Amino acid sequence: MSELRLAVFDCDGTLVDSQHTIVACMEMAFAAAGFAVPTAESVRRVVGLPLAASVARLSPVLAMDECERVANFYKQAFNDMRRDSGFNEPIFPGIRELLDALEAEGVVLGVATGKGRRGLRITLEHHGLIDRFATLQTADDAPGKPHPEMLRRAMAETGADPAATAMVGDTTFDILMALNAGTAAIGVGWGYHPPEELHAAGAHAVAAAAQDVRPAWLKAVEARGAAPSARGTTWDAGSSGSPSA
Repeated sequence: MSELRLAVFDCDGTLVDSQHTIVACMEMAFAAAGFAVPTAESVRRVVGLPLAASVARLSPVLAMDECERVANFYKQAFNDMRRDSGFNEPIFPGIRELLDALEAEGVVLGVATGKGRRGLRITLEHHGLIDRFATLQTADDAPGKPHPEMLRRAMAETGADPAATAMVGDTTFDILMALNAGTAAIGVGWGYHPPEELHAAGAHAVAAAAQDVRPAWLKAVEARGAAPSARGTTWDAGSSGSPSA
């Protein structure tokens, strides 16, 4: 059985709860461009995709140059909001402890996100996490999720192979990227896509809370070598040490 060597985390919806910022900035961007404002739920559904691709999903009738214009308004709104004293993208409960525990085991940490590199660094620096990750992969560096290139680059930078790598994320885009790259696909149940959708996308395991991510890796190793019917469990370390339906 391979030991976990590299754990790559999504950012928005996995490490930090940024949905309110993202929704607000997207609403302002569409309004500034003179287009119909998308619903908050529809915005949450596209979190994780590159910015222009998110805009295209939210409004398929827009031409690519119009999507890029909305994306630029989004970046402006984000920068304005970041300077506001009320700016808040809280880190999810248990994440710091999870990172500590993985590092103590010698696991290398990374990030693969649909955010741009500047936005990612701002978020990680805000929480004092920038030095925790050995590899940072963004939509500026490679094709967006679910294309596997970001994960491939993370593995190449850290010397890890797919059998010893886990992608940890809250959306089906994360799960599909992991499967495309041949790594373990671990969903998290506290983000923006519900656990049943993560299972349906092919997640090897879904962690109910941050402390369940490490046990979920063990479950993922088992599931990757098992028949498809063995998949689809939500691992909860607080439930007598066994997976719960």
